[in-house]
Amino acid sequence: MVGELLTEIMSAIGLQAFSFDLAETISRLTDFINHEKYFVFVAHANGGNPAGFIALYESYALYAEGAFGTISEFFVRSEYRGNELGFRLVSQIKSFGVSRGWKRLEVTTPPLPQFARTLAFYEREGFSITGGRKLKASL
Repeated sequence: MVGELLTEIMSAIGLQAFSFDLAETISRLTDFINHEKYFVFVAHANGGNPAGFIALYESYALYAEGAFGTISEFFVRSEYRGNELGFRLVSQIKSFGVSRGWKRLEVTTPPLPQFARTLAFYEREGFSITGGRKLKASL
């Protein structure tokens, strides 16, 4: 589903923003989960087929008063959108965050205006815009 997410983002923005290799991603995912660097919640549709997932990791910052969760990837397959699947996934990670003592969750949305619907979803789920933009520098 990560490949589907990245493909959807790149299609919407018209830019080859990501490189995706399934074998490398599986290897990375296995390492992250085994070392508890990364937490993944998967939602299944009736019949057991994966319908969506949300992934996050623990972050640390003085401004956040310690540990907090950062959502790194979140995807619901198009045929399951609008059925509260995303709401249930976010509810699960909120409970998970409380159990870990986090005071907040953070997320960066894909570029606007193409993903205005995504921003609206997060706002309905209690997230608020804190300003700024996500920037990166390749090393």
